Amino acid sequence: MNVMKVRSKSTPQKVAGALANLFRDNETEVEIQVVGAGALNQAIKAIAIARGYLATSGVNLVCTPAFSDIEIDGEERTAIKLIVEAK
Repeated sequence: MNVMKVRSKSTPQKVAGALANLFRDNETEVEIQVVGAGALNQAIKAIAIARGYLATSGVNLVCTPAFSDIEIDGEERTAIKLIVEAK
């Protein structure tokens, strides 16, 4: 499974394009990792945009949120992971 990391400064349109391309290349599941409200906001916008990009080809994206413990600069943090699947 591919893992994408989205930051609060990520551009939703660029993330959406990358996400849509993964699904066009027959990926069935992608994990998006975010830390913080700003990053989560950008990731959700990107998923909504990518869903629009893929709608014309009959692909519907479904997102399942979960928590994940990750390490950043030697410090353990709680991230949100968004499992995005093509249905």
